[in-house]
Amino acid sequence: MNATPLALHHAPLLHQLYAAAPGYFALLGTRVPHIKDVERDVEIALLDPRRSLELLYDERGELFGSLDCKHDYPEPGDLTINLLLIREDRQSQGLGEQAVRHLEARVPPGTTRILASVLGENPRGARFWERLGYTFTMDARPVMSWYAHPLTPPRTPPAPGVQVASD
Repeated sequence: MNATPLALHHAPLLHQLYAAAPGYFALLGTRVPHIKDVERDVEIALLDPRRSLELLYDERGELFGSLDCKHDYPEPGDLTINLLLIREDRQSQGLGEQAVRHLEARVPPGTTRILASVLGENPRGARFWERLGYTFTMDARPVMSWYAHPLTPPRTPPAPGVQVASD
């Protein structure tokens, strides 16, 4: 799997991904966003230094999903997954779990827990997070519910002067 940071020029790819997952937007009671809406949303997200947007590609280089996270939200040390979206024709193939495990392996230093937000009434989404070991943490329905995975031990920052290799 390859997680590529999303840039503004990737907005059309994100739009194509959204179009390949209309069930997600139907679940929220909305339509698939127009390309101009996606461009604006990406532009706004990229202004927030705590946001991390990625496109997810399989081993053949085919786009299958996206990941939207926010660091130090809602509390310092939290990494919140705002949205993990997998194309409908690629769901139930283990790609969502692969994306989450890839993220867990590379969380920023100082991260103490990962939170996943599940929007709307989405029992399938809730079961997904529970299957990965995340536990129900907060009920903010009808808008969302939250699932948490504490990191044990917490990801600690490197000692001063120590170089850390990146993936």
